[in-house]
Amino acid sequence: MRVASILFPKNSKNQTMDNLRFVLIVILGVLLMMLWEAWQIDYGPKPPAAQLAQPTVVKEDLPTTGTTAQDGAPVAAAPVSVSAPIEPIPTPTATVTTPQSSRIVVVTDTLRVEIDTQGGTIVNADLRQYSITKDNPEQVIRLFSDDSAQLFFAQSGLIAEGGSSPAPTHHTIYHAEQTEYIMDDHQQTLVVPLAWRNEQGVVVSKRFTFQRGSYVVNVAHHVSNQSPHVWRGRQYHQLTRKPFVEDSGNTFIKTYAGGVLYTPEDKFQKISFEDMQSKTLHVTSSGGWTGIIQHYFATAWIPLDREVANHFYTKKLPDWRFVIGSYGEAVSVEPQSEVVLQSQLFVGPKIQSMMEHIAEGLELTVDYGWLTFIGKPIYWLLNKIHTLVGNWGLAIMGVTLTIKLLFFKLSESSYRSMAKMRKIQPRLQQLKERYGDDKQRFNMEVMNFYRQEKVNPLGGCLPILIQIPVFISLYWVLIETVELRQAPFVLWIDDLAARDPYYVLPLLMGVTMWVQQKLNPTPVDPIQAKVMKLFPIIFTVFFLFFPAGLVWYWVVNNTLSILQQWYITRNIEQGEAAA
Repeated sequence: MRVASILFPKNSKNQTMDNLRFVLIVILGVLLMMLWEAWQIDYGPKPPAAQLAQPTVVKEDLPTTGTTAQDGAPVAAAPVSVSAPIEPIPTPTATVTTPQSSRIVVVTDTLRVEIDTQGGTIVNADLRQYSITKDNPEQVIRLFSDDSAQLFFAQSGLIAEGGSSPAPTHHTIYHAEQTEYIMDDHQQTLVVPLAWRNEQGVVVSKRFTFQRGSYVVNVAHHVSNQSPHVWRGRQYHQLTRKPFVEDSGNTFIKTYAGGVLYTPEDKFQKISFEDMQSKTLHVTSSGGWTGIIQHYFATAWIPLDREVANHFYTKKLPDWRFVIGSYGEAVSVEPQSEVVLQSQLFVGPKIQSMMEHIAEGLELTVDYGWLTFIGKPIYWLLNKIHTLVGNWGLAIMGVTLTIKLLFFKLSESSYRSMAKMRKIQPRLQQLKERYGDDKQRFNMEVMNFYRQEKVNPLGGCLPILIQIPVFISLYWVLIETVELRQAPFVLWIDDLAARDPYYVLPLLMGVTMWVQQKLNPTPVDPIQAKVMKLFPIIFTVFFLFFPAGLVWYWVVNNTLSILQQWYITRNIEQGEAAA
């Protein structure tokens, strides 16, 4: 009750501005505390202590398909067509399958991938241009991994239907022509073929196509029906992984890591591992894609045919594994006919300008939350300025200056109100000393005084409230932009996504916050005044662990605010002196 009476004294309209400003600062402090707690507390289901070296091979990790769509209507068979030229399919020699699987290593300028001949599953994928730390460029980011603690696979295959002869799933062992494919300096495309056939005469060639400079892998199942019977089946693709918690280093920034789904109807959705554990996803839509994302990086399976209905699903498997994927409509392949079923696998950094050209909505994996409609234009501006200046630190400065100019009039109104409040502060203090024991009389005298001086106590707060969504959006843009990762700025700041190693920027931020506080009117309430004096210290401690790029934004923003506020205050004082 004591705290409530201090923050919101009964019938104290004269303290509305002070209380509102104080509450806003307290809210900012609480948000920072929540960030700190989120950094310490790992969310998502916790895997058991004992981990298996490899996942148990069980058939329940295959998608469950039916002959009816989600609404109960029969699934129409897709017409038999060849969507790409079919090259001769290599036929396995003496034995149809090898007794054990093997690994195929594929190296391009952007990726190093390991494909298991069992199912043609991508079990390891390294991003060759993204190192884990700047000091050790040889250790690169690994997205797909066969490590038991970070188990993450990209699986795809075919499911036969209607009594058709078997088709290769991600458990089937393919035949491979060689075990290593390396893209040389003159190659633009690298194709990795795998072959399989059954006793009935159905031959399948699974082809992985890699492009220079690309993080997209084209995956195609070429089905050639050399049997005397119609073959019917459908293609599926899925991502299987164990829940994980990212090591965010010293930034204590907690970002989403889990499954995602995009459909034209419901747009971008997050399907966390907790969601997969509690409820199985069943959604049918034309177009769309599924993926698993983490800070700065994403993986996604993208069906190529946007007109065909795809069924999206999730599953929880033994050994604490989770699956998110999709399968398409069934196709019929007449005897002596062929068909190609294609899809794309994205595995790479979340660069919006690149992902926009890959699939609709894929750029939304850069998560700005409900403020995406503000965050995307800010990112566009940041990227354009970087194109001109070639330095992300200067680009941040340019964006901050642009936002300041856009809100100049609002800020001017706020600072003018603050300047007037600061000017009348001594007289308010006199009223408090004179009528402090009579609150009703004190409130009346203060309101009369405001009217006489033509001062609006809310004038300094409302413009700030309007700008808060923009500031929050810019915060998330700086957190989510992968281009800032390991991006140098100047002198000792060689990574804008990591904390300042010498804490210079956080200290500068604290100093600018203290100077800005000095320019603002001191709250009449002494307790509020004492608490507000602590905020520069508290915020400085928090910002010690923030990414340097984010702290740099606050330093620039505070500095511009100080200059603007000082200029407006000086003009007001000079105008009154001249009068």
